[in-house]
Amino acid sequence: MSGPPGDDPFDVELDGGVDDEGASEGEGLGVVTVPPLLAGVRVDRAVAMLAGVSRASAATMVAEGRVRVDGRAVTTRSTPLTEGSVLEMEVGDTPAVALEPEPGIDPHVVHADADVVVVDKPAGLVVHPGAGRARGTLAGALLARYPDLADLVAAGLSDPGRPGIVHRLDRGTSGLLVVARSRRAVESLIDQLSSRSVERTYVALVRGEVPDDRGVVDAPIGRSTRQPTLMSVSARGRPARTGYEVLRRTAGGEPTSLLEVHLETGRTHQIRVHMAAIGHPVVGDDRYGRPDGRLEAGRLFLHAARLAFVHPGTGARVEWRSPLPDDLAALVDDGPAWLGETAGPI
Repeated sequence: MSGPPGDDPFDVELDGGVDDEGASEGEGLGVVTVPPLLAGVRVDRAVAMLAGVSRASAATMVAEGRVRVDGRAVTTRSTPLTEGSVLEMEVGDTPAVALEPEPGIDPHVVHADADVVVVDKPAGLVVHPGAGRARGTLAGALLARYPDLADLVAAGLSDPGRPGIVHRLDRGTSGLLVVARSRRAVESLIDQLSSRSVERTYVALVRGEVPDDRGVVDAPIGRSTRQPTLMSVSARGRPARTGYEVLRRTAGGEPTSLLEVHLETGRTHQIRVHMAAIGHPVVGDDRYGRPDGRLEAGRLFLHAARLAFVHPGTGARVEWRSPLPDDLAALVDDGPAWLGETAGPI
């Protein structure tokens, strides 16, 4: 290919970075002026062609707000493109080789059926391969247990290194996430994530006494210009909203606040960045705050405690809850009353 980016619809320059977790959260930015060839083409199809990813991955990029047209985030993957518009794509690293099953890793599966697998991920486990990390992932463990996930790759519904993965958690975060196991599940869950109808509730312990009993942090998040391995609040970032409610405050020594946190969007490190931005970094966060000697290195007091969505097969709304892991429970008297004693459908 020759000529500047934009002359050929498949000629995209990427300026990538690698995230601090090693979990493929690094992103490259592709900018293309929509040529006549792509006028009227659905944005997810165009992104798949331009970025060299599956249609499912392109739809996930739309759902995560990583696709913009003329500076505005695209909210519907079927949006047609217009000739001359500027299409921006933030593309995550995709492993160059196919994922290998890893039977030696035993993921805590709390529910599995023909459409979805719900996992209670422990801290320290990376969700899928990325730059510098090819093995030791949840994706590899699930592929060993559910070989049919490879069918999603063969059908072009998932990238080779991320079969069925539609959202993720940071390595140092524990808790619930759902993995798609069928075509209808991939499509349904991506649509639900895009429309923000998937409910994701976290429990976080943050430093300092948060003054308001509840609030919303509404601030765009983008790659830090000073430290490319970090995210930051930036006017050039993607829209991001995090709601929170204070469950209890602890004074004396170093004050802390236990929060129930609701994600309205799903940006990289969103809760961590937003809490640090308001002066209350997550306890144990050595990237946006400082480490805590009571927790293992890299462990955050951040737990995905509740997950709810419409089941792709039955159409019923389902919900799972996960109790605080022992290492986090040891730092507080107890968790929210709604956590319950065991993970499972509600």
